[in-house]
Amino acid sequence: MKTLLVLLGPTAVGKTELALQLAERFGSPIINADSRQIYRGLTIGTAAPTPEQLARVPHYFVGTLDVTDYYSAARYEADVLQLTGQLFQTHDILLMSGGSMMYIDAVCKGIDDIPTVTPETREHLHQRLATEGLDTLKAELRLLDPEYYAQADLKNTKRIVHALEVCYQTGRTFTSFRTATHKERPFRIVKLGLRRERAELFNRINRRVDQMVSDGLLEETRRMLPYRHENALNTVGYKEMFEVLDGHWELPFAIERLKKNTRVYAKKQMTWFAKDPDSHWFHPDDPAIMTYSIDAD
Repeated sequence: MKTLLVLLGPTAVGKTELALQLAERFGSPIINADSRQIYRGLTIGTAAPTPEQLARVPHYFVGTLDVTDYYSAARYEADVLQLTGQLFQTHDILLMSGGSMMYIDAVCKGIDDIPTVTPETREHLHQRLATEGLDTLKAELRLLDPEYYAQADLKNTKRIVHALEVCYQTGRTFTSFRTATHKERPFRIVKLGLRRERAELFNRINRRVDQMVSDGLLEETRRMLPYRHENALNTVGYKEMFEVLDGHWELPFAIERLKKNTRVYAKKQMTWFAKDPDSHWFHPDDPAIMTYSIDAD
């Protein structure tokens, strides 16, 4: 049976090199499941594969979009399903690797069929966000969709705005489209998860941030200044560097804040992935992951 092998885990756990080794073992390309590596020009801040790594194994969804392009987990689901339909004609096993929780779930479980928002509606809500602020939009969401408001992450600007976009676009609540129905796939899914002890992972995160700064993260962020309000840049790494470029923070403070925020994000990833009973967990240095038989799954 055709099999999608999914390598998942928190940021900095060591997915990139293992993904390359597994892809070479199975003769598969790598389908990237990192929602920020999909954008061009964000190579340092997203720890995107290097040119040498890209040359080892064909990659999909790495550096394929401009930062001004709109993209979503729903589009990713559709694009990956179309791609796998093509690749499975010549491959029995495909490898998907990444840490973006929503993107992985979109492919493995399916995402609700929420209507596409028009550019006009999106622009209207983003203008309101800029002029009226998030608190005003949260208050409106509470009136229009109290059920979603009660469970939403009220600090997540993107999700608050998107829920309102759907309300405006359809005249229905965002909640009414959220069915959480598990979709069947025409292929088998095997998940291999990577994890390290928390202290070990956090030490790797701290070292990675130092390396990013050394590699030119601040300069990369400076090049993105004209696009700072795009959703692609609304992420850990660039937000801290924008504070430096705005003169609000000194670089050493921003680096420490970046390390902290990355650790917080990693904890969120670990919590999310731990809820999935279908993943088989390995330490990245465990040789058993390279000899794991997916046929026994």
